[in-house]
Amino acid sequence: MNQIAQRIGMVIGIRPDHISAYEAVHAASNPGVRDLLTKYNMHNFSIFIQELAKDRYYLFGYYEYTGSDYKADMEKLAAEPRNQEWLLMTDPMQIPLQGERSWSIMREVYHNP
Repeated sequence: MNQIAQRIGMVIGIRPDHISAYEAVHAASNPGVRDLLTKYNMHNFSIFIQELAKDRYYLFGYYEYTGSDYKADMEKLAAEPRNQEWLLMTDPMQIPLQGERSWSIMREVYHNP
């Protein structure tokens, strides 16, 4: 990671009855697509969960992108068969925000380096 990282924050809902399964597929023992994230310059990837209203849970994701062509890297990642399989498994567990098809990228309003 020699370049200055671009910080990405994102949010999506999660179905309450899928939280345990979602946590299981993201457990440390499941490699999932971690190597693909690194391959396409995504580092320090974290996902947090919070109940914001009764039975309304949301996931907040954060990662740092260190490549030089974000759009191209995301297109390559999207074309990876293993990533497509991963999304077929995890997408039904999630509830996109209104008007979105997947994770909603958040606008950064503050950063303390």
